[in-house]
Amino acid sequence: MANTAIEVEHLSMKFNLSKEKVDSLKEYIIKSLKREIQYNEFWALQDVSFQIEKGDRVGILGLNGAGKSTLLKIIAGVFRPTEGTVKKHGKVVPLLELGAGFDPQYTGRENIFLYGAMLGYSKSFLEEKYQEIVKFSELGEFIDVPLKNYSSGMKSRLGFSIATVVTPEILILDEVLSVGDAKFRKKSEKKIQSMFDSGVTVLFVSHSLEQVRRLCNKALILEKGRLTAYGSMEEVTAEYEAKIG
Repeated sequence: MANTAIEVEHLSMKFNLSKEKVDSLKEYIIKSLKREIQYNEFWALQDVSFQIEKGDRVGILGLNGAGKSTLLKIIAGVFRPTEGTVKKHGKVVPLLELGAGFDPQYTGRENIFLYGAMLGYSKSFLEEKYQEIVKFSELGEFIDVPLKNYSSGMKSRLGFSIATVVTPEILILDEVLSVGDAKFRKKSEKKIQSMFDSGVTVLFVSHSLEQVRRLCNKALILEKGRLTAYGSMEEVTAEYEAKIG
């Protein structure tokens, strides 16, 4: 297994979805204590197994609700699976919900240190990389403005700039190449491509087949939580194209 970056074995994830509408946390707690809430079981993933070799760039394809983001969140450690195991061999940087740990009351400058600490970066490392982060984000004087005054694009740009300041061994991407305007998207894709070129292992969710073809060497298809195809990018993207018509 020396050349394996990620091992996923018999992965399943169940969510309990409430059948009725609950208007407040208080109402939810009362109904829960009285056992008045009924749930529907929803399996987002069912018995998914695969291995990714070091240096592979794997595109994850599937329609909305197929389980793509759930799979990435389990591999990133955000969710604990209902069944199965994930083994990771190397430092993981997940680019999932960019800026999910930001505090809107803090300035961009303060959030660099807050979000960076959440990603596991030391204060001294962030101080050393601070100018590089600000320059890449293109926020300029807005770096000293509270985040509550930022647009969603500005927040994403700052989140992307902080998260990609280090080159990981395993990179997990969920639709993050669609952040910001066209100019920043091109710039962020170029940054990701430079990470790819350094030999990083990548798991990548995108709704763009053209992007998967351009950036990945392998692909897999999820259908209603089940893995239906995994192999070379050319074969799997052709199969997916045929499925979606």
